[in-house]
Amino acid sequence: MTDNTYKSEAAERIPAPPAPPALWNRNFRLFFVARGVAVFGEGMVPVAFAAGLLGAGHPGSTVGYALGGWTAAFALFVLFGGVLADRFTARRMMILADLLRLPGAAVLAVSFTLGSPPLWAVYVLSVAAGMGAALFQPGVASTIPRIASDVQRANAVLRVVEALMTMAGPAAAGLLVAVWSAGAAFAVNGATFAVSALCLALMRIPRLPSDSLRRDSLGAELAGGWREFKARSWLWGVISIWTVYGLTVAGPMVPLTASLVTEDHGSATYGVLMAVNGAGSAVGGLLALRLRPRTPLAAGAVALLGLPVNLLLLGLGAPVALLGAGQFIGGAAFAFWLVMWSTAVQTHVPQEALNRMHAYDVAGSLLMMGVGRTLSGPVAAAVGTEEVLLAGAGIAVLVVGALLAARPIRTLARV
Repeated sequence: MTDNTYKSEAAERIPAPPAPPALWNRNFRLFFVARGVAVFGEGMVPVAFAAGLLGAGHPGSTVGYALGGWTAAFALFVLFGGVLADRFTARRMMILADLLRLPGAAVLAVSFTLGSPPLWAVYVLSVAAGMGAALFQPGVASTIPRIASDVQRANAVLRVVEALMTMAGPAAAGLLVAVWSAGAAFAVNGATFAVSALCLALMRIPRLPSDSLRRDSLGAELAGGWREFKARSWLWGVISIWTVYGLTVAGPMVPLTASLVTEDHGSATYGVLMAVNGAGSAVGGLLALRLRPRTPLAAGAVALLGLPVNLLLLGLGAPVALLGAGQFIGGAAFAFWLVMWSTAVQTHVPQEALNRMHAYDVAGSLLMMGVGRTLSGPVAAAVGTEEVLLAGAGIAVLVVGALLAARPIRTLARV
């Protein structure tokens, strides 16, 4: 018997390493449903608030105050949500967040069905919902690597369903308001929290050693998260550049696009364009399923060049068909970047600090986008809406250049 025969028999006796779990394992299926219904429900809220408050005779500013209260509460508490998710595990905090938001949605459903709740109650419940979202959101980032062996593919699949649900949620809310009332939309919104909490409760995620570590005080853990954040130049580099983008491009883009398209082509056209943008986002997620760039942040930055195309067409007053093409390209570009960015963070940041890192990312981005949206109206009134959009297109190109010029960002390798 030859040496090769002995080696062959020995190889046969050595058990093969276990295959990594398939993407659509039980935990991922449950998380997929939880995310899908949650995004669907969140998409219903602006329509429900607008229909309920305007239908009760309140001015349009009250809708802005209600949604602004949600955003402010989210931005203020998301950092604490990250610390608490690291301390008590992400799954527990997400379940708690869903259960905390469920009674508020139920109260709004009953109140708008029976009549018109007092404004102070609407504002308080909106702030409470924002706090619940702040407790929920950090856990999304750290859960994905623990339930999926292929993190990029998982992010891409979730991005596709989120894009589809972002389109379906407002459409369903409009139908419910037309057939019944704003209360019905809030009732369905509350039901999505219950479904999400149930799916998360059914998940069985193995504990990590870090889950049992003795934790420091809340302030010490915030400081520890900041040290982890500063230690990664690619991470704080992207977020620093992104704050400029949020202030000057992403923040103003939404309200200015809404006002410009609605004034020139009507609200129905704006709704169609937003649906086209959502379809583009779904395609961007599908592209991220197929493409595996060796340097994901560099590839995502190149994809972001699709966004200034959208802004340029808006600023130049292009016909509706070209505006639709721009929205599709912009939606696909942004979705592809988000998958690349999420995957980079989830695979390069230690699991025990991931919730806090995601919280810093969300807080910084959201705050600057909020400021950009607030300033967009006065600036557009002073210099013109088209001029602000064209300037945003130029800044968007510079942002891509800055991302590619930073070596730690450009060369960050795929794990």
